[in-house]
Amino acid sequence: MKPHLRVLAIGASVAIGLILAGIATAGVSGAHFVGTPTVEVAGNTVTLSGKVAGLGNVEQIHVEVSADVRCVNPGQNKPKAANKQTVGAGDDFPVQNGKAEFELTLTATFQPDCTPPMTLEWTNIQILVTAPGVRLTHQEPGPFVTSG
Repeated sequence: MKPHLRVLAIGASVAIGLILAGIATAGVSGAHFVGTPTVEVAGNTVTLSGKVAGLGNVEQIHVEVSADVRCVNPGQNKPKAANKQTVGAGDDFPVQNGKAEFELTLTATFQPDCTPPMTLEWTNIQILVTAPGVRLTHQEPGPFVTSG
């Protein structure tokens, strides 16, 4: 094959590869949360659940959640340092037919315990969903309050 034809053939192959790569990831760019993720608080735990769709041929998603939590006394005072923390969790979830459901639970543990009449205040709840070609975030500022 003549040199100029070889360059043309390589260029065409690269162009076709780029076009196919664009087609392969096009479905992933449509990834989105279905509705609003759910936040349920009970005692010293918060459970986050939701559904992601538009994932194309992605096999699984990775979900990470985090939140700030602190003890609040009956006078609505927020004690300093020792009674506040950031908690997090993460896991992988399978994708079926371009959709995935997730559920993760965060647990706050305080020393000393944050027991009634103290309450727990959950804020800055963040959800991050990642997969090849996917990065989705959702934030719930709160506060979500529950008894300790």
